[in-house]
Amino acid sequence: MFRAASAAFFLILSLAPIAAQSLQPSASIQGFHSRARLISGGTQGNHWLAGIEITLDPGFKTYWRNPGDSGLPPRFDWSGSENVAGAEVRFPAPYRHEDAAGVAYVYGKKVLLPVLVKAKDPGKPVKLVLSVEYGVCKDICIPARADLSLGLTDDGPGRSTIEAALAKVPVAQALGAQGDLSVLAVEPVKQDKPAYTVTIRAPSGAKPALFAEGPENWYLSTSLPDDANRFTVTVEEKPKDASGPVPLRLTLVAGGKSVETEVSLDASGPAR
Repeated sequence: MFRAASAAFFLILSLAPIAAQSLQPSASIQGFHSRARLISGGTQGNHWLAGIEITLDPGFKTYWRNPGDSGLPPRFDWSGSENVAGAEVRFPAPYRHEDAAGVAYVYGKKVLLPVLVKAKDPGKPVKLVLSVEYGVCKDICIPARADLSLGLTDDGPGRSTIEAALAKVPVAQALGAQGDLSVLAVEPVKQDKPAYTVTIRAPSGAKPALFAEGPENWYLSTSLPDDANRFTVTVEEKPKDASGPVPLRLTLVAGGKSVETEVSLDASGPAR
């Protein structure tokens, strides 16, 4: 399997020295064809706003939470943080990139991942200490790591940038919801591998893209849309002992908007 070979390749690379390491964490670090930094956005309700910004050299890309056929999804370790009860990373919608290695779900140029931070004690200072691993890719992919730290402040100089990134995070939406961008139906298809037709609605003239995610160790592929705005999602690999309903998360992007719809797949019937 290509995915298995790809995973082994990334494992070999990860045993080599990782790019963008730092002896002392700081708010910003220059790495392999990339720069990573933490920014503060002040408070919003009962959370602090923060962001992880990755700026890439021309022609390079990094990966979404689901990398697609190959690639390295980002990983976050907040264990060194002070007065942090939780840090929830949000992901703006990616774009689809296709080359000889397959279809990947990526970001180019620059991406800001918003982070909602919950303090253990709201009356005490919050300090983020993050070790982030991410892929930096052009012709080949190199695992990069940045060790970052930042004390969050009330003034939040990066607030507008973080709020702009939050606006690009897909909005949760029910199956069949009203609106000009919606996942309308998910129906099983009879073929060699388990597959589903996903019918969507998108603004006139827009070029929709669909990103499908299953449970851990499920690998899905998604076609380009046909003339009727239907996609085919195919289960390429799954655990041998898999049974029962399977959760499926569908991210639909078109016309500068994005929505996220979760359904449950049942082998004996349509999604619900």
